[in-house]
Amino acid sequence: MILINKKLLVTLGLSTVVVLSAMTAMQPGPQPEMKAKNLKVLPKNISHEQLDHIMGEWSHSLGVRCGFCHAPNPETKKMDFASDAKPEKEMAREMFKMTATINKKYFKAGKDSTGMIMYTGVNCYTCHQGKEHPEVVDAPAPKRMGPPAGAPPQGTPPQGTPPAGTPPNNGR
Repeated sequence: MILINKKLLVTLGLSTVVVLSAMTAMQPGPQPEMKAKNLKVLPKNISHEQLDHIMGEWSHSLGVRCGFCHAPNPETKKMDFASDAKPEKEMAREMFKMTATINKKYFKAGKDSTGMIMYTGVNCYTCHQGKEHPEVVDAPAPKRMGPPAGAPPQGTPPQGTPPAGTPPNNGR
């Protein structure tokens, strides 16, 4: 009985060493920083995480996936993010510049009544609201002010009413 327990303990100990060694060997070492290519409106020194976050916001705002703006590489069949093959990518750049200009001109960061920094402005979602192309909506017709059309001008007594200053008839 004691011999079985020793074998079991040795087996468990060796198994633990093997598993721990395998787990530490599987931890990735430092990965080289992926540098984005062909950046024309975003900062050249943007981190991969920042770029991924921005692309995620744009994707959500337009309700699209990467292939809407980015073309696949025909050889590798993977997305070629540096390619300018799709006109939607250039449009996205122009829209980014437009929103940046609007925000810089009209929406400056300030502090609210509690001293917290506030920032408001426009972004892709302001117009797109999850759609590839913003919906064009006509402005509603202006509301008519004043009396309804065809009504007598204000101050005109209703028909059958004696003019002001006329004594009452009292049935005579």
